[in-house]
Amino acid sequence: MKAWVKTARSGARKSIGLALMLVATATPTVAESGPVRLGVLTDMSSLYADNGGQGSVVAAQMAVDDFKGKVLGRPIEIIAGDHQNKADVGAAIARRWLENENVEAILDVPNSAVALAVQGITRDKKKLFLATGAATSRLTGDECSPTGIHWTYDTYALSQGTTRAISRLGAKSWFFLSADYSLGAQLESDSRKVIDAAGGKVVGAVKHPINTPDFSSFLLQAQASKADVIALADAGGDFINAVKQAGEFGVTRGQKLAGLIVFIADIHSLGLQSAQGLMLSSAFYWDINDETRAWSKRFIEKTGKVPTMIHAGTYGAVMHYLKAVEAAGSLDGLTVATKMRELPVNDFMTRNGKIRPDGRLVRDMYLFRVKSPEESKYRFDYYQLLATIPGDEAFRPMEDGGCPLVKKS
Repeated sequence: MKAWVKTARSGARKSIGLALMLVATATPTVAESGPVRLGVLTDMSSLYADNGGQGSVVAAQMAVDDFKGKVLGRPIEIIAGDHQNKADVGAAIARRWLENENVEAILDVPNSAVALAVQGITRDKKKLFLATGAATSRLTGDECSPTGIHWTYDTYALSQGTTRAISRLGAKSWFFLSADYSLGAQLESDSRKVIDAAGGKVVGAVKHPINTPDFSSFLLQAQASKADVIALADAGGDFINAVKQAGEFGVTRGQKLAGLIVFIADIHSLGLQSAQGLMLSSAFYWDINDETRAWSKRFIEKTGKVPTMIHAGTYGAVMHYLKAVEAAGSLDGLTVATKMRELPVNDFMTRNGKIRPDGRLVRDMYLFRVKSPEESKYRFDYYQLLATIPGDEAFRPMEDGGCPLVKKS
C-alpha cells in the first residue's frame, strides 16, 4: 500500500512538473505566433485630439493595410490608448502594453511630459518608441534612447523656422505666452536662442496652465509689454483659445502673434478670418504635391478631416518600422532600431530622410503663411508655402544635443 502511494505521489509530481513545463513553453509560442501589436498612445478626448487622436489610429492602420497586413508571417494589429495628458496614466498604459500585451512599439504621444515618461520605459524594456506626436527636443538630447526615434518635428525645428523668419521681417521685441509644462518650456528655451542670435530681445514671459479656458490675464500682460511679437509656446486647444481671445481683446491690432507649434487642424478650427497672416513651421502640408494630395485624399475619405503632420508622420513611422522588421528578420527592439537607422526614409512626406544615432529623423521642414479667406480657393486650401528649410538646417546639430549615445560613439 505504501509503495503504491509513493508511486502515485511520484507520478503526480511528474505530471504537475510536465504541466508546468508545457505552460512555460507554450506562452512564448503563443506570443511568437500571435499578432505583432503596435500601440498608438494618444489624446483621444482633450486639447490634442484633433492633431493626433483617432486620426493617428487611422493613419497607423492605413500603413498596416498598405503593408498587406502581415510582417514576418504574422498579422499586424493596431491598438490604441488615451493618455489623458497625464504622465502617470500614459506610463501605466505603456507598462501594461509592453509587459502584459506583447506590444512591440509605441507611437504618437502628443504630449511632451507623457512622451518623456514613455521614452524612459521603452528604453528600459528595449522596445521601440516612435515619437510622431511629441515635440520636446529632449527626446534626442539628454533623454535620448537607443530604441527611441523622434519622427515628425521637434521644438528646435519649429522655433528655428518661425522665430527666425519673423525676426528677419524686423521683429525686435518678444513676449512669451507658454504652456506650463515641458512643451512650453522647451519651445520657449529653443526660441530664445534664435531671438538672441538675431539681435532681438525678450521683454517678458508668462506661463499658463495646460488646457485653460481663460487667457485674459495672460494676454493683458502680453499687451502691456508692447512687444512686437507675442509668441505662443503652446499647442492644440490652448493655441486656439489664445488666438481667439487675443482677437477679442484687440491684441492683434498692435502686435503680431506667432504660433510656435501650429497644426492645420488648429487653423481649421479658428477659420481663416481669425488665422490669416500667421506664419508657422510644419513638417507636412497635404497640398504640397501630387503624392501628398493622393495620400491625404484617402485619409479625408476615411475621417472627413484634413490630416495633420502627426497623422502623416504616424503613417510614415509605421511603414518604416515594418520595413525594418522585415529587413532585420526580427522583432528585437535594438535590432529593429538599428535597422531603422540604416535604411533611408522615403515616402510621400519624406525624401531621403536619415535617422541619426541620437534618434532624430532629419527631413525637410516648411515655412508657411496662412491664407486670407479671399485667397483660399477650395476645401482645406489654407497655406502659402514661403520656404523649404533643409533638414540639416532645421534640426539641432547632433553634437549640440547632449545625447549620451553620441558621447559614447
